[in-house]
Amino acid sequence: MSDIKTLALACRDAARGVAQLETDAKNAMLRAMAQALLDDLPGILDANTQDMAAAAEKGIGEAMLDRLRLDEARVQAIAAALREVAALPDPVGQVTRSETRPNGIKVERVRTPLGVIAMIYEARPNVTADAAALCLKAGNGVILRGGSEAIHSNRAIAAALKRAMAAAGIDPAALTLVEDLRRETILELIQLNDIVDLAIPRGGEGLIRFVAEHARVPVIKHYKGVCHQYVDAGADIELAVRLAVDGKAARPSACNSLETLLVHADIAEAFLPRAGEALAARGVELRGDARACALLPMAGPASEDDYAAEYLDLILAVRVVDSLDQAIAHILRYGSEHTEVIVTRDEAHAQRFIDALRSAVVMVNASSRFSDGGELGLGAEIGISTTRLHAYGPMGLEALTIERYVVRGAGQTRNIP
Repeated sequence: MSDIKTLALACRDAARGVAQLETDAKNAMLRAMAQALLDDLPGILDANTQDMAAAAEKGIGEAMLDRLRLDEARVQAIAAALREVAALPDPVGQVTRSETRPNGIKVERVRTPLGVIAMIYEARPNVTADAAALCLKAGNGVILRGGSEAIHSNRAIAAALKRAMAAAGIDPAALTLVEDLRRETILELIQLNDIVDLAIPRGGEGLIRFVAEHARVPVIKHYKGVCHQYVDAGADIELAVRLAVDGKAARPSACNSLETLLVHADIAEAFLPRAGEALAARGVELRGDARACALLPMAGPASEDDYAAEYLDLILAVRVVDSLDQAIAHILRYGSEHTEVIVTRDEAHAQRFIDALRSAVVMVNASSRFSDGGELGLGAEIGISTTRLHAYGPMGLEALTIERYVVRGAGQTRNIP
């Protein structure tokens, strides 16, 4: 038996114990895990320093370095996220529907853990803790396979979490960190369809496509986040500028950052120069069509590829459109069904935008940066799904459970009188 299969079987066995834990026990465990991270803060930061140095030596880009970087504030935030998950309602055992049939049987739909979840991710060490917290609170086991660039950080974080689990009398194998970093290990893991119940890849498009194309287990994914902001005719210009700056410049490496700005022709002359100045002041490079460039002297010409790009950097594509329908058509052609924003004073236009798009998150007069599980009230987020399975959009605790039927009777039979 291979090493990865042995680890997966141990995780499955441990997950069965986690599934039976009472809510109070799970919450106490999560709070202890949060404290363990703070207790191990110096060691975690030292481990991250090793990863950052190795990544810089390899010439890894700034966007990836930002995802990899830990400091005291970020570790504090990770610990706070674990405590937030502990404070969330437990979905396990929740009855979502109850009906008594004419024959007297009572039919319930009840949330139950998925089982074993494989998380395959790249340079975000916070995912190690976030995924563990969410999967365990939802009664699952989790197999974590992080990227080589974060191996020291992931080891340090996982060690702290597993120590807290063991101290609480919970089998730490329910949280398994895979340290074999060969791609062949991912391939074997995602083909263990008799052990692993769901795979969630997080990272670059190449990693996600590899998992989706080779998995024999269900996969929750989004390939990339080509997020748009459309500024409607008659929109509040100051609001539209503020949302564009926040959406693009606040954290350009995030998948919910803006990549394309669409502007109605009737407002372009008033809006674009002010938006261009505000974005340029934050170091944003603008690439526009001919009409946008005429109003943005600092902008360079945009190619067709620019409108389909997920930059994850301080670059923003701009296009002037003649109507709401033209903006919608652009999004349908180039978008990735992640997050779209409309800035408008017209409620009918807002509803048309919502109804015409199938994206996982649609915002009206709000920043794309709110497309995040924590911001939407889910606690720590395990990922964003643009896969239309049981979960769509930012995924929290409920998305890590499924509904099954529980039938309660009093001796009723179907065919035998």
